[in-house]
Amino acid sequence: MDIISTILIAFGLAMDCFAVSLSTGLCNQKVPQKDIVRMGLFFGGFQAGMTLIGYFFGSLLQKEIQSFDHWIAFLLLAILGIRMIHEACTEKEEEKCTILNIKKLTMLSIATSIDALAVGVSFAMISYKVMFPTFMIGFISFGMAILGGNLGKRTASHVSGKGAEIVGGLVLIGIGIKILFEHIGG
Repeated sequence: MDIISTILIAFGLAMDCFAVSLSTGLCNQKVPQKDIVRMGLFFGGFQAGMTLIGYFFGSLLQKEIQSFDHWIAFLLLAILGIRMIHEACTEKEEEKCTILNIKKLTMLSIATSIDALAVGVSFAMISYKVMFPTFMIGFISFGMAILGGNLGKRTASHVSGKGAEIVGGLVLIGIGIKILFEHIGG
């Protein structure tokens, strides 16, 4: 595998991070930059970490992981998306606080990095050296999360708060469905 392929894989994995960060920025145009950076660190760290975990345990767990990884990602993203939509429909505008706490960041990071686990497994199966791809996956995911969060934050002023939160919830559910269909469809 060449460097270009590795970078393309990293961008492919980072697209979920970008989409989730974009929806987070859309939901709260006042999200502080430090929270966007923290989101990037979580996403990048989990993407890199899951790649390593997949690599080191891939040959032992490959069959078990493939049978249910998409369901875990789907359920986590669907629960978060439904919760976001519910909060948008039931809370008053001034009561909403969409700043991501550690629990939400962890759930989102796990959900968006399950594919990185599978990539790590595939690297183990082809005996590909894992350190460069792991760095690129983490670095690009970090960058795409920050880009998505800032883009969403700047775009949010053109969308109502409740509407943006509903769209954000739908995006999370859509990503979960996409992951589910990609794995079920082969």
